Amino acid sequence: MRVNRISRARRRTAVGLSVAALAAGVTTAAGPAVAETRTAPAAAADCSAAYKIEQKLATGTTWTMCWHYESEAGLVLENVSYQPKGEAAPIRVLTSAKLAQIHVPYDDGSVEYDDLTGFGFGQGLMEMAPGECPGGAIKTVKVPDAWDPEHPNVKGLCTTTRSRGHAYRMQGDQAGKVYQEQGKDLLVYTVNQVGWYEYMTEWRFQDDGTINMNVGATGSLSPSDYDAGDGRGWPIGKGAKSYATSHSHNVFWRLNFGLDGSSKSKVEQYDSVVSPPAAGGQAPRNKTTRTKVTKELAGDAKNMRWWRVVSTAGKNKDEHARSYEFVPGATSKYSGRSFTKHDIYFTEYKKCEQFASNNIRNCGTGGGKSVDKWVNGQTLSHPVAWVNVGFHHIARDEDQQPMPVHWQGFSIAPRDVTAMNPLTPPELADQNGQVERGS
Repeated sequence: MRVNRISRARRRTAVGLSVAALAAGVTTAAGPAVAETRTAPAAAADCSAAYKIEQKLATGTTWTMCWHYESEAGLVLENVSYQPKGEAAPIRVLTSAKLAQIHVPYDDGSVEYDDLTGFGFGQGLMEMAPGECPGGAIKTVKVPDAWDPEHPNVKGLCTTTRSRGHAYRMQGDQAGKVYQEQGKDLLVYTVNQVGWYEYMTEWRFQDDGTINMNVGATGSLSPSDYDAGDGRGWPIGKGAKSYATSHSHNVFWRLNFGLDGSSKSKVEQYDSVVSPPAAGGQAPRNKTTRTKVTKELAGDAKNMRWWRVVSTAGKNKDEHARSYEFVPGATSKYSGRSFTKHDIYFTEYKKCEQFASNNIRNCGTGGGKSVDKWVNGQTLSHPVAWVNVGFHHIARDEDQQPMPVHWQGFSIAPRDVTAMNPLTPPELADQNGQVERGS
């Protein structure tokens, strides 16, 4: 049973506003009370200073982006650009990026939820204490259709930096010479409450150009869901009296690429097949095949399969087309609904297609309400990627109280965006391509 931890009067207001928002369509707002200011901005983000995030990391990489806040999807990032040291200008990566749904079906078939478009995800933005954003800044967000109309401004958007450990390590040719760099990341995140859960939506931008997208679920187990007497739940607490209902969290992200500032990207799929050793061979063989994805695709992850989005507008200094590769995270694919049966979708851009399920935008008669319905053979010229990552939550004693964060997500990694490792030390800058070493 999904019950928000707010007063009955406040909940009535929230429900009324949610209905109004669904009828009117998505609403956006943004606005930190105090914008971060920096000298020598590295990218021309298409937004005012109040809605701009710009961070130069200690290793020399600068990330720049715009942000706004929607009543259903919550935080939306736009015009995301990456400028490592050695690049004269920022490299545009994404036109927009956001959550596209959190679908929560219960194992006993009693209920399922679409938390973004059906249960006030965006309205549930939580206020953060300074300790939740260590070393960073908490921006104030004006929440559209706020549960409490008298207090729509929430200090709920954290931007900070964090170390991630070794970016690389290499033994040099001379004794005692070691090349190593400690990687740095820009983190942008919010916390949104839905029922008894609190979702941490984290965007992590690494100094090597990788972008990590993660959602962490924490908060509490619902006290109304200790009723799984049908064998589908897990006993929580003393003895075997209270069975917490098991359920899934199927999280979707929507990525609208804009590599090198152009929406006209290409999509490619790669598959590798291992064969027995050839006659006289010493080891098995592995052949990798590229398939150009020219039409809309509902893709299934398999061993040694991956996809990339390729720029048609820019190349690196080695004259190789820039691209970003999808790096999947751990997932438990839920087969109960047609839109959750696939791991990734590539659809041709259509403005009304915003949410992977229970899409509240009007796409016209026959337009469909979920992402699987939008894969209908159209040629891809402006591809939008939808990534589905599932987590099957079978509760445990350790989930109370409070519940430890369980994360689910994926990454996109640069492939030929720069001609060399963007963190290459100056002493190795000439070692591009085959390196010849002395005997």
